[in-house]
Amino acid sequence: MAGLDRAAGAKLDPLLAELVRIRVSQINGCAFCLSLHTRAAVEAGESEERLDALASWQGSPLFTGAECAALGLAEAMTSIGPAGVPGDVFAAAREHFGETPLAHLLWTIAAINAWNRVGIAVTP
Repeated sequence: MAGLDRAAGAKLDPLLAELVRIRVSQINGCAFCLSLHTRAAVEAGESEERLDALASWQGSPLFTGAECAALGLAEAMTSIGPAGVPGDVFAAAREHFGETPLAHLLWTIAAINAWNRVGIAVTP
């Protein structure tokens, strides 16, 4: 899992990867991953203002179009329903990232979802 996570995030902007990991961890309620990735984001230079706004990113002017597309995809993949990821959400991510970076984003989202599930399962 660690190798997959490193490889997946290697081609993404480090701050974007951490924002995605934090948002997914917020949705899943994984306190361990939330703490870990919030610290990593701060160490990478992320602002407290943006971290505070992350849970309500859709209504915030603090995030770029690419960040919004990535966060939208992260939310759709994390809370995936029977209909799957909405086409407009996937299209927005593809528009901002292109094929290879989009693949890295998809696997970063998948990896943090897996880490969250393991973290929640083993945390008392």
